[in-house]
Amino acid sequence: MKMTQFIVQGYPAYAYTGGRPFDPGLPTVVFVHGAAFDHSVWQWQSRYLAHHGRSVLAVDLPAHGRSPGALRESIEQWAEWLAAFIDAAGLAKPALVGHSMGSLIVLATALADPRRISRLALVGTAAPMPVNDAFIEAARDDPAAGLRMEAVWGHARNVQLASSAVPGSSLLDATGRLNQRAKSGALLAALKACSAYSAPLEKVRALELPVLVVAGKRDQMTQFKAGKGLAAEIPGAKFAALDAGHSMMSEAPRELLRVLREFLL
Repeated sequence: MKMTQFIVQGYPAYAYTGGRPFDPGLPTVVFVHGAAFDHSVWQWQSRYLAHHGRSVLAVDLPAHGRSPGALRESIEQWAEWLAAFIDAAGLAKPALVGHSMGSLIVLATALADPRRISRLALVGTAAPMPVNDAFIEAARDDPAAGLRMEAVWGHARNVQLASSAVPGSSLLDATGRLNQRAKSGALLAALKACSAYSAPLEKVRALELPVLVVAGKRDQMTQFKAGKGLAAEIPGAKFAALDAGHSMMSEAPRELLRVLREFLL
């Protein structure tokens, strides 16, 4: 596994480079994970792009994965961090790909200054992204229960019966193990930030860069119609529907890679 490190807002920030050395001379794709996850959720998609003409930086957000630092309290603060990461890496107009909370982070980053971004892909997204009160309460009062909720609701119903793209791996177990690596409070901070964020609709409707929205037909976290509705608000946005739940990166890795490849390459 190849990782690279930058100093962002005073702390090291780690990113997976897709198994190849980071080359700032190539067009770069920055992947941003969701709540209580890390760079590894993008293993299929990031590795392919890194071996097909792109530099890849799949970040570990602060207090996630290998990156130290503090959790942020709002999507806007996460977006400020991502903008600082782009500067620290010396990237000129990277493409941004975000999942769930990560989709709001990359959206907010693009809305703040769309001239700095070449393309934007929003996976498992909704804006607004309201979070069930019971989910937030569980994350606050019983973090283990909150993480179990995320693992179950983060997949399509009856996913236990589905085969994994990784032989010998259960989709739910893999998500659960990844969640266990999250820093204390990461899920609660993410849920509160997502629920509170409101994307300025006038800026969304004024976006003038290529945008792809990918929605899961069986998503239990961000409803399919919400993703489709957001795509309809963005001028010229492409919309892709996958037969999967919220965790499309693992439930439908090849299908997600196909739509990202068509959009990014």
